[in-house]
Amino acid sequence: MIFDWLKHRRRRRILADPFPAAWDEIIRANVFHDRQLSSDQRAKLRRSVQVFAVEKNWEGCLGLTVTDEIRVTVAAQACLLTLGMDDVYFDNVLSVLIYPTAYIAPETAITREGVCIDGGQARLGEAWYRGPVVLSWADALAGGRHEHPGHNLVLHEFAHQLDMMNGRQVDGTPLLDGPAQRQRWGDVLQPVFEQLQHDCDRGHHALLDCYAAKNEAEFFAVLTESFFEQPRTLERHAADAYNLLVDFFHLDPVAWPPLV
Repeated sequence: MIFDWLKHRRRRRILADPFPAAWDEIIRANVFHDRQLSSDQRAKLRRSVQVFAVEKNWEGCLGLTVTDEIRVTVAAQACLLTLGMDDVYFDNVLSVLIYPTAYIAPETAITREGVCIDGGQARLGEAWYRGPVVLSWADALAGGRHEHPGHNLVLHEFAHQLDMMNGRQVDGTPLLDGPAQRQRWGDVLQPVFEQLQHDCDRGHHALLDCYAAKNEAEFFAVLTESFFEQPRTLERHAADAYNLLVDFFHLDPVAWPPLV
């Protein structure tokens, strides 16, 4: 209880300061979705950014200096996911690590013969259970500016963090409101996931990027990207899935002005 009280007191102090005008300009320039929001939603997004940007430990990698532009651009995209939720600031994420561009992540694999092979894999980002979120700044900025419609690195990685808030490692099911919603979650999304796997296995055109067919965790992350980036397409081809996400995020991006 004392920790919750201290946390809320700290946040009240953070929010007592006016939102910096320079940060507002950063959001307007680098977060394309901001222009779709109502005035009330924009105000809430900025309050969330104010807390998120201050509370997280930001680390630049490979010589990158973390600037206000980086912090605010990433924070605004992450907080877009929680815009319809009350007091959700990704408390499970303590640190955000930023690389200038795609990076090589160390990786260790053990073969069937028990041989340990150390190597690396090129990545744009990753989200760790009870750990940091790691992002390529070039790709986070491109996603915020909507340079590659349908793809948004920050939304993807922080969707994984929402997934982890159920107290388990990523399994494609975030923290839900009781058994009824959990039952509906599986009933609606499992057929969509299985159809995606079927289409991708056969090389057919799929509703989502076939990376989503890898497992349920990636399916939820890519589906979240589609919900915010291409909501009309998702609603048209998978209305039940779209409506399920409307209820989960408490947002309806189809009602927002189209991205142009």
